[in-house]
Amino acid sequence: MATHKHIIHGVFGDEVPMLEACKKLRASGIRIKDVYTPMPIHGIDAIIGVPRTRLAICAFIYGLIGCGLATLMMWYMMISDWPTDIGGKPNWAYYFNVPAFIPITFESTVFCAAHGLALTYLLRCFLVPGARAKNPDSRTTDDKFLIDLDLNDEQSEKAQSILKENGAEEVNLKGSYVVEPKYILEDTH
Repeated sequence: MATHKHIIHGVFGDEVPMLEACKKLRASGIRIKDVYTPMPIHGIDAIIGVPRTRLAICAFIYGLIGCGLATLMMWYMMISDWPTDIGGKPNWAYYFNVPAFIPITFESTVFCAAHGLALTYLLRCFLVPGARAKNPDSRTTDDKFLIDLDLNDEQSEKAQSILKENGAEEVNLKGSYVVEPKYILEDTH
């Protein structure tokens, strides 16, 4: 049997009632798809149930790549390819020269981590040339706060009442669609 899903937007004029509505929606078991605000709100991720980001892991990996590339480059240039006696530093082993290479290693690590994170963020958020905005209501870039919900029939009425009780200026049903159940094909042999 097919189920109906409803897209509901609750528009608020202030962040405090919007946060209260988010807390009550989550307490009643309703999943919040996204929240759009004109400014960053500290702690909203935990309130709406967004998991912690893994960008820090990416930054660490990109930093290791930068550190490794810098080490390889300096070993090749200063030890293997063109060993030069600069300031009496020995040139037959890399580990004798490590203190002189720390600034280059640090800068390369930061460079690769920063550029790798910027590219990862842009690709992950699909912020590429020609991409369409994901913002459902342009007023959220100015002065409105929006809660985006994607709910089934029984949760829809409950969510609309919670939004209205908590001071939503508008509660809009933006659309409905049908979700077909996934059928499992059984083996007839």
